Amino acid sequence: MSSAAPGATAPLFEIKSAQLPLVALLLKSTHLNDVAKELQQRYGNSPDFFAGDPLLIDLSHLSGTEEVPEWSYLLPLLRRYHLLPVAVRGGNPKQMQSALHAGLAHANEATLDRTEVASQAVSAAPESEPHLMPALIVDKPLRSGQQVYARGRDLVVLAAVNPGAEVIADGHIHVFAPLRGKAIAGARGYADARIFATSLEAQLVSIAGVYRTSDKPLPANVQGKPAQVRLQNGPDGEKLVLEPII
Repeated sequence: MSSAAPGATAPLFEIKSAQLPLVALLLKSTHLNDVAKELQQRYGNSPDFFAGDPLLIDLSHLSGTEEVPEWSYLLPLLRRYHLLPVAVRGGNPKQMQSALHAGLAHANEATLDRTEVASQAVSAAPESEPHLMPALIVDKPLRSGQQVYARGRDLVVLAAVNPGAEVIADGHIHVFAPLRGKAIAGARGYADARIFATSLEAQLVSIAGVYRTSDKPLPANVQGKPAQVRLQNGPDGEKLVLEPII
């Protein structure tokens, strides 16, 4: 077996700085059973929605409390939705130390733009202005149980989205027909996304994680009429605004 003198061979590896696009979970509660229920409600029908995305967990809303997430429950829960928790930020020393023991890196230098953060318990937000590809166009009706996801692009639907069907886009959603199912725009945190429909009758509408279900009836001025849905900042945070299109 031959050997080489020290320094005579090229290095076998190098360590360099790198940047990694992350999605962010803005955790507002340590009641993880409730978090699990909301994850199931919002992503239970979309098991491949995140597709192995690295995840940053933001604890800034919990930093003023003594509450510490139960990592042994939370981390496997997130992995079931194909999220890969890698780092944590924003917690108090006790919370950050517990995260370190759970195998998460500290990333307090990471920042989230205000437009990237949804006002619900869970937020996924890798970038405020995604680089969108040409729109995905669907020209056939969507039946109950069917789902279309326009990843990294707008979605244009030229036929009815029936109850039980789901349309998702990282950008805007345009439905040139009755929208009776679920519509999720700005799915990965793009807060400027909008939903447009020629007849708004949706079971659920959501933009950047802020959502409204049919449990709260649509206003009469948009129910069954041409309308748009957008996000608006207010003193109490972000809220959905439903407006008729005249």
